[in-house]
Amino acid sequence: MVLGPTASGKTRLGVRLAREWRGEVVSADSRQVYRGLDIGSGKDLAEYTVGGETVPYHLIDVVGLDHEFSVFDYQKQFYGTFDSLQARGVLPVVVGGTALYLEAVLRRYRMVETPENPQLRAELAEETDEALAERLLRLKGRLHNVTDLETRERTVRAIEIAEYSATHEPEPAPDIRPLILGTLWDRAVLRQRIRVRLVDRLDHGLIEEVENLHAGGVSWERLEQLGLEYRYVAEYLQRKIRNRNDLVQKLSSAIVQFARSQDKWFRRMQRQGAEIHWIPQADFDAATAVAEPILSRSGYKRIEARDGR
Repeated sequence: MVLGPTASGKTRLGVRLAREWRGEVVSADSRQVYRGLDIGSGKDLAEYTVGGETVPYHLIDVVGLDHEFSVFDYQKQFYGTFDSLQARGVLPVVVGGTALYLEAVLRRYRMVETPENPQLRAELAEETDEALAERLLRLKGRLHNVTDLETRERTVRAIEIAEYSATHEPEPAPDIRPLILGTLWDRAVLRQRIRVRLVDRLDHGLIEEVENLHAGGVSWERLEQLGLEYRYVAEYLQRKIRNRNDLVQKLSSAIVQFARSQDKWFRRMQRQGAEIHWIPQADFDAATAVAEPILSRSGYKRIEARDGR
């Protein structure tokens, strides 16, 4: 598993490691699951081709924007993918920065496929937003996903799931004991990487991507829900942000703040028992030095060294 904050080089590192051990990448990114979110979500699919070979990947471009892809959806699809790769003897290399997704599979969040409950929904329709939030917090104690409180519809669905899960058992989950590598950068360097990458994406069609999504029927509200690049570029296109320079300033600051929140979550995972091997500057050789003895003991064989890594 390769995790790290945004713009930290984790995709490139994960792909190279997957190629080196004949593995396949399993994305853990909450926006890359959506078709059409290419530049802003940083799919960087060209990075999956190394030395003329394309490393297979999973859980990218799996749903349209008309679908609300949940943590449960991710967990379910991840477990199916993981089991399939294991059955084929292929090394799964999980790559991503959506900490909630990573924790959902590592800690095996107890989630159950939940049908709609019309009777419960009718009952909840009489409640205020505040009462719904209180009810959800009583049921769950601590929210893994704070977006459950973003809209009334999401809160109702979260209550529905929590109440159903209390009396129904989830499907068995695979026992995952990963080697976790984390990409580590000096904060000032990471801030610069974030800004440079943002400008490059703006220069290579990010604004046009968001413009085309809206023209194709994706609402401004939906784009803003997708966060960061999509939210700020949507505001720019609606003239809520005055010019491109303001867009770069505001968006780069927001991405830096997001990177800090990612790092805090990863450190919390570490305090709770996850062993993370931090790899300075996402260095491939340093990562290989950590991974090779562990993967060899697990029966995974490294390919012979070749040019074009």
